[in-house]
Amino acid sequence: MKTYPITAAEYLETEEIAEVKREFVNGYVYAMVDASRRHNLLTVFLATLLNTHLQGTGCQVFASDMKVRAGGKNNAMFFYPDVMVACSHTSDETPKDPYVEETPKLIVEVLSPNTEQHDRLGKLAAYTQIASLEEYLLVDQQDMLVDLYRRSGEQWQLTQMKKGDQLVLSSVGLELPVADIYRDVIGVV
Repeated sequence: MKTYPITAAEYLETEEIAEVKREFVNGYVYAMVDASRRHNLLTVFLATLLNTHLQGTGCQVFASDMKVRAGGKNNAMFFYPDVMVACSHTSDETPKDPYVEETPKLIVEVLSPNTEQHDRLGKLAAYTQIASLEEYLLVDQQDMLVDLYRRSGEQWQLTQMKKGDQLVLSSVGLELPVADIYRDVIGVV
């Protein structure tokens, strides 16, 4: 058995047969943690909402099981975002790797107590290096709070929203009240 670090190619090859999903950061592999009921409800709601909204546009919505390649030229990182939207592939174009998205437009992560710091720091740094990415949305599963990072030229602007605010996802042309995201989740343990 090979010791770490491993190459990105070795990770991708072994990930297809791995018993658990794993993320990859510059040669090191990390097992994914389990998600709570709230986390799953929020993920499914957002993926369903986006999929319904984007029908017929050529955009594709992925939930939890599609990897994204992140990081810059000198970094090799693969993560499993909770929800991701890609709009760059034409219907007759086949991506290089059927298990990896390289040109997402929107990435959504539902925050968990065990992963929140990584989502807010490590993944933020990696995701914002993806040239095609326009927005990165962080959804708190405990409170009605969302953080939206939006690309503005070479910079990223943060907008924090709570119950009563309107979420505008410019990348996919969707607007909805923050409270709508949590409608079927409040009270769920």
